[in-house]
Amino acid sequence: MKKIIVSGSLGNIGKTLTGLLVKDGHDVTVITSSPGRTQAIEALGAKAAVGSVSDPVFLTNTLQGADALFAMTPPNMGGENIVANTVNAGKAFADAITKSGVPRVVMLSSVGAEYTDGTGPIKGLHQIENLYRQIPGISLTILRAGYFYTNFFNDVAMIQHMNIMGSNFPGDVNLPVVHPDDIAAKAAQALLVTPTGTDIQYVVSDVRQPNHIASVLGNAAGKPGLPWVPFTDEQALSGMTQAGLPAEMAGLYVEMGQAIRDHKLMTDFEKNGSPVIGNIKLEDFAKTFATKFTA
Repeated sequence: MKKIIVSGSLGNIGKTLTGLLVKDGHDVTVITSSPGRTQAIEALGAKAAVGSVSDPVFLTNTLQGADALFAMTPPNMGGENIVANTVNAGKAFADAITKSGVPRVVMLSSVGAEYTDGTGPIKGLHQIENLYRQIPGISLTILRAGYFYTNFFNDVAMIQHMNIMGSNFPGDVNLPVVHPDDIAAKAAQALLVTPTGTDIQYVVSDVRQPNHIASVLGNAAGKPGLPWVPFTDEQALSGMTQAGLPAEMAGLYVEMGQAIRDHKLMTDFEKNGSPVIGNIKLEDFAKTFATKFTA
């Protein structure tokens, strides 16, 4: 039995990961910023540690005596200074890892995190990867995940009102996509081993073109022939801000779309042979998408 700390509360990854680790008999503590999540965490058989991932003292205390940490920084930390806030959370984790002496760290990162800039919110993960690499004596695995299937839930309103899907990248690029459950399964495996040094692993469930994604999701949602429409950067930015997304975050997503459009985001993934290790394919996710769409 290992003592394992899971960050990310009971989100898309954390809930599944916690369940897998508890089922395997491990002592699991889940970091959450919400006291209201305590009961749900305990119902899974884990303990709750309530505090901020930007607080190095809280994190150090939480990590004391742990065998392993799943380190995940929130994807949207505030409506302003989002990348800086994310990196500051990474700095707090790095400080806590160093002071607590936790020997094993599995970090959630992203496809495209090898670039210093031009990748939207992913550029914060680039900085955090480098922070963790500099921590002496730890065993570090960086999980670079693909584009989350669950991001397509944001397109439900567009499909309902405009009968299209789209973004500021074309429909004929190969997009590595991933289901959160596949990330959780890979993280659960990685947390139980302690290799030497640092390694990077890609976590991708499928590789599909947006044209095909729109077709598969459209068929599942009762919208056969649903097209993928490439937007201009200005159209994408306007659409996201009109939908209520903070302007800074919308701008970061536009920048990420540019990196997909320019094939920048997928370069290292493809250099490594475009590895697909997940089991949940697009057609599997389409069933969940259809349920969300009709709801």
